[in-house]
Amino acid sequence: MNLYQLKNSLTTVGAELKRVEEEIANTAGDPNIDISNIENLERQKINLKKRFDILKNQHDSLEQEQEQEIKARANQNGASQVKGMDSPDPKQRKIAAKAELFRATMRGREVSEEVKAQLGGVKAVLGDNGDSGGEKLLPTTMTTELLHEPFVKNPLRGHSTFTNEINLELPKISFQLDDDEFIGDTETAKELKSTGDIVKFGRNKFKVFAPISETVLRGTDTNLVQTVDRALESGLAAKEKKVAFATTPKKGEEHMSFYSAEIKTVEGSTKLKAIKAAIADLHEDYRANAKVAITYAEYMDIVEDLANGNATLFNAQPEQILGKPAIFCDAAVDPIVGDFSYSHFNYDLPVTYERDKNVRTGIEDFVLTAYIDHQIKLKSAFRIVKVNDTP
Repeated sequence: MNLYQLKNSLTTVGAELKRVEEEIANTAGDPNIDISNIENLERQKINLKKRFDILKNQHDSLEQEQEQEIKARANQNGASQVKGMDSPDPKQRKIAAKAELFRATMRGREVSEEVKAQLGGVKAVLGDNGDSGGEKLLPTTMTTELLHEPFVKNPLRGHSTFTNEINLELPKISFQLDDDEFIGDTETAKELKSTGDIVKFGRNKFKVFAPISETVLRGTDTNLVQTVDRALESGLAAKEKKVAFATTPKKGEEHMSFYSAEIKTVEGSTKLKAIKAAIADLHEDYRANAKVAITYAEYMDIVEDLANGNATLFNAQPEQILGKPAIFCDAAVDPIVGDFSYSHFNYDLPVTYERDKNVRTGIEDFVLTAYIDHQIKLKSAFRIVKVNDTP
């Protein structure tokens, strides 16, 4: 007898038992009914109660067995879907969780709560998230790694400020005095007067596409995670560098570029003289922490001109050559001199992910959507360097 048949029999016997119990109660209160009828009903009740107990024991035992089988199958399926999540090594568990997130996304299935928990869970959206619609939020651990760990491909990381805050507003200067005339740099004072002392960060949406072939998707967790992570990290770094050093910025992104017309240009007869003049032109508050963003090729040209055949200068530190530490960046077509702590990148809204297929190649993309803004909090803290070609 299966569980369904046992349930039906249990219901039938239970209903009959209840009917007999009610009849006994009604009959016992009527003195005109012979006692033998009541005794007969009592025997029926005893028999029905025994039948009911036997059926109930069989039903409960079979139901418990089936529940255990379901749990065992669920555990087995979970282990097969997220292989490696039971590893004693936290690093391997994290790689397995990332790989499962990538595979689930590319195959259009939901990501398990176990995976989300392993990757730090998902933060609630605290601001306006109308643009992201039904897209999925990237787990917090992955967001932190992508946005806050230094990337080799973006030279400004470690020099500029990076945050991930919603609706961020910051003061342009970090302290104030009761004397309104405390700002010694007249350029800074004029800038604050014309633009205000608060900088508000906006949202500039962009997407990073990480192509994933079926071979990689079916391959090892480590290779899959490295492939996607490398693509996403490179994409974010490339976007940061592109907006900061754009000579012809996109509409709406003009304020993000150092080559804005609002940043003062300092010229010199040679690149080195122009750099030193730009450093000297900075107010001492900015000069103390100033660095020089310059292409490596231009820097080597300066060293070669200074060396004049003397190889020892090639071993010197950039600070000894330029007078300030160097930030090598091929996108810095004209060197930028300044205090890069006033260069601030902010990622607004949680980073989201989805999938997209290129119908022409058949390759599917893991797509990351982010919202970035680069604010040069004080333009007076920077100078653009140019060579004066006039004799």
